[in-house]
Amino acid sequence: MQAKATAVSVAASVPVPGATAEIVAFRPPARPAVERLREFAAHAAGILLPPLIVIAVTLIVWQLLCSEAGSRLPPPTKVVSDAWDFIVDPFYDNGGIDKGAFWQISKSLGRVAIGFSFAAVIGIALGVLVGQSTWAMRGLDPIFQILRTIPPLAWLPLSLAGFRESNPSALFVIFITSIWPIIINTSVGVRNIPQDYRNVAAVIRLSWWEVFWKITLPATVPYIFTGLRIGIGLSWLAIVAAEMLIGGVGIGFFIWDAWNSSRISDIIVALVYIGIVGFLLDKLIATVGHFVSHGVSAQ
Repeated sequence: MQAKATAVSVAASVPVPGATAEIVAFRPPARPAVERLREFAAHAAGILLPPLIVIAVTLIVWQLLCSEAGSRLPPPTKVVSDAWDFIVDPFYDNGGIDKGAFWQISKSLGRVAIGFSFAAVIGIALGVLVGQSTWAMRGLDPIFQILRTIPPLAWLPLSLAGFRESNPSALFVIFITSIWPIIINTSVGVRNIPQDYRNVAAVIRLSWWEVFWKITLPATVPYIFTGLRIGIGLSWLAIVAAEMLIGGVGIGFFIWDAWNSSRISDIIVALVYIGIVGFLLDKLIATVGHFVSHGVSAQ
């Protein structure tokens, strides 16, 4: 009996001539929905809980320190009660500069978009030039290093003298503040392009435009977006500072006007809005850079 069983098993393992094998796709066992939901909740808690705990502790400490008599800053509860209308109705427009947070921030963002766009285009072009040309780097890099150390507001009197108008002056301050990190990071990326890429371009005789579009630009995208992230942060910083001096609608002048009117709670709420918008702008540039560079980041 044992010999027969062995013979049968051997015969079953021998492939039959003319038979075809069926390939069955491997399907991992489906996990229960409760387990998947538990894993998602744990992942979300790991991301959200730490900042929420820090914010809660900060608010509690702030409340305790500023609730005492004679405190110069209002506690969080008073900030919310004093600036409640400004918080819950960001779309009001009473004419002039008496507008809600949405209109104030939108005006500032419009200025940032224009000034930063000019800085991005010109900064990338100059960065490529400085990175590719040794003579351009030796001639322009010292000038760039000197100009980038000038504070943003130091440019405002000069821009007002040149343009004679507040809005172009603010755009110039944004441009001149944000262009330097774009130039520097782009030039570093161009200089770090492997020599093998250049040799291949020379062998197949690519034109300068083909070299730029197929080699230079893809290789320097991570560096470019690093500069753009720094530049957008400087742009947002510069416009808030510039608007305090040029006046008109804008979140910067709103803070200055609130200070003159002793509305400290409105100032605190505006600062929170500025921080949130700056964070979102940085994340926007980072997301676009991640998509364009396919997840490759500059070292």
